[in-house]
Amino acid sequence: MSTPLQIGPHTVRPPVVLAPMAGITNAPFRTLCREFSEGKGLFVSEMITTRALVERNEKTMQLIHFDETERPRSIQLYGVDPATVGKAVRMIAEEDLADHIDLNFGCPVPKVTRKGGGSALPYKRHLLRAILREAVSGAGDLPVTMKMRKGIDDDHITFLDAGRIAVEEGVTSIALHGRTAAQHYGGTADWDAIARLKEHVPEIPVLGNGDIWSAEDALRMVRETGCDGVVVGRGCLGRPWLFADLVAAFEGRTQDIARPTLREVADVMVRHATLLGEWIGDEARGVIDFRKHVAWYLKGFAVGSEMRKRLAITSSLEELRSGLDELDLDQAWPVGADGPRGRTSGNNRVVLPDGWLKDPYDCAGVGEDAELDTSGG
Repeated sequence: MSTPLQIGPHTVRPPVVLAPMAGITNAPFRTLCREFSEGKGLFVSEMITTRALVERNEKTMQLIHFDETERPRSIQLYGVDPATVGKAVRMIAEEDLADHIDLNFGCPVPKVTRKGGGSALPYKRHLLRAILREAVSGAGDLPVTMKMRKGIDDDHITFLDAGRIAVEEGVTSIALHGRTAAQHYGGTADWDAIARLKEHVPEIPVLGNGDIWSAEDALRMVRETGCDGVVVGRGCLGRPWLFADLVAAFEGRTQDIARPTLREVADVMVRHATLLGEWIGDEARGVIDFRKHVAWYLKGFAVGSEMRKRLAITSSLEELRSGLDELDLDQAWPVGADGPRGRTSGNNRVVLPDGWLKDPYDCAGVGEDAELDTSGG
């Protein structure tokens, strides 16, 4: 049995967390993952922009809606202005919108980093400290955690400084993705960095993130790094049952690894699309939103390219189901389908505000106008 992860008053057993992913980890996908894990673990919302939350943007207010069975309710916030972050956190605490707040300092996408946010922000040490101080003070009894990367690139590594600042400001736990912003999702995650952070901040739990494609990967990360838990992102794309595997592995039942047939996968696909339609309030829009998941679910199975294309342009549950029923649904789980999935591009130039790298402490010019006004990444 694994040691449970303690995040404030919340015991997370086993110590497994679903990473926030824009357009993916909405309420329907979290529901699927929770069903497979039998409610064990922690499942974090899509990235919520603090400005949009404070302004009560309609889309944002839908994104922070949790199913009544979700406990603890976990929101990930993105922000670059300490005052706005503070307002958003106080709003969550005072209106009982969530039970746990995670702060995003790991997103590498240009529209975020060019504002100084996400994985660009920890380079500005004083700004990071100011945001964490506002968040922790505004959260009251709610635990505040953070997710970050190693740094901007190999010449601007920030994770050890950021970890120490987080401890000093009262952050409850830290998740480290073992890549720089420049790497995006390419190359191999640096698990040694996770081990170094764990040694550097022994006061609080450290979670590891990056290249967990199977339950065995998760156990190996804990063994090799000493981290207190794992954060799983792209590994569960088209594979929400990975959370059943993770629970089994951490509970010592490594023989109970899911190997669904294509028939079982097809049933999950239809359920996923159905949940999206119910959440959006429109079946067709739900199926259209589901399209991006089709290739991930079918990875490795013998499905012709024409049928893959057809399934990826369906607009109704009936169309999706009838297309799936034309496949050889008795196919066993394919060898090699547990490997990498999702985006793998790397070595990107990180788009930053002008002069961002001149001084790691000065944060003049970063203010409320640098906030994104839409949530979900």
